[in-house]
Amino acid sequence: MDRQRISRIAHARHPVASPLDDDSVRLLLEHGVPRGDERVLDLGCGGGEWLLRALARYPRLRAEGVDVSEVSLADARAAAEERGVAGRLVLHHADAAEFAAPHAFDLVVSVGAAHAFGGLPPTLAAARRHLAPGGRVLVGDGFWERTPSAEAVELLGDFADLATTLERVTADGWTPVHGHVSTRRELDAYEWSWTGSLASWALDRPAGPDRDQALAAADAHRTEWLRCYRDSWGFVSLVLRRTAG
Repeated sequence: MDRQRISRIAHARHPVASPLDDDSVRLLLEHGVPRGDERVLDLGCGGGEWLLRALARYPRLRAEGVDVSEVSLADARAAAEERGVAGRLVLHHADAAEFAAPHAFDLVVSVGAAHAFGGLPPTLAAARRHLAPGGRVLVGDGFWERTPSAEAVELLGDFADLATTLERVTADGWTPVHGHVSTRRELDAYEWSWTGSLASWALDRPAGPDRDQALAAADAHRTEWLRCYRDSWGFVSLVLRRTAG
């Protein structure tokens, strides 16, 4: 099983694909689209859940999403039809880091997708290219809550602590206008959902390679979470505006 398929199954019950509950998502979107008639772009949209929720809540909003997974985009199209918002959603099968849009956007979203750009600074650089004057960026990425083990750094990457993360963001010319640090409940709920959804999918399948690989992936992820990074890794979501220009 390839990584994209495993991720798609694991996020089936947590479609925002980040450690955020429904209230946190709603508040972040409220700060991201203060008027309700904005044009929104999601770079690395996956199944499009951020856009689908925004479109459902704001009937004058228009949205576009970019992702490399054709299967995830097909899921997004089907969900948009089901929720009655397909007429205001455009989806692009492309590399989010290289995507070139013909117009600018009032809100650019990239939550939990910084790995596709090579980290948070290049994610913000990509968002800046698509941002209309006065627009906002909604971004979410990890940070170290406590000094991590070498194993955790090797597994997840070389994040900074929260204060340093924000200092780097502001030094890059951004001003936070809203933020949310995921709670322990949100972080644990996300991990239980990830591992549980994948394990349940596997247990509902007959014996075979897919079943074995999915169970092994769920078990490995659970062990890494509990043994390696549960006590050191956090997640911050920010709504940003350009400080000048």
